[in-house]
Amino acid sequence: MPVTEVHAAPWNTIALWTVKVALAAVFFAAGGAKFYGEPGMVETFETIGLGQWFRYVTGALEVTGAFLILIPALSGLSALLLCCIMIGATLAHLFVLPGSSVPAIVLFMLSGMVIFAERRRLYALFVAAN
Repeated sequence: MPVTEVHAAPWNTIALWTVKVALAAVFFAAGGAKFYGEPGMVETFETIGLGQWFRYVTGALEVTGAFLILIPALSGLSALLLCCIMIGATLAHLFVLPGSSVPAIVLFMLSGMVIFAERRRLYALFVAAN
């Protein structure tokens, strides 16, 4: 059976799509707030100390990830991108920013679930690249 054909139980498919849609909504909103220049986001990135350009880059990556996670062939790669962003967010909350790192950790774990669910497609992509 080709790697792109995945036959899962209907409840598995529904659960995975629910997680993907939730991640897309959260990351689209967060990335949009960064682009819009929401005062809390501006202040957050000022506190981090990397400059406002980093807010725009992070916002662009989040919005891109939000769209790509809804494309089945690219959702695994998108989840990898979003996991990397959430590692950075968790570290920022642990060492620089006030407040809890729990939301970033939860988003990291949900993105990790998508990576796990899409592991065969990811493997096929990485093997095909070599």
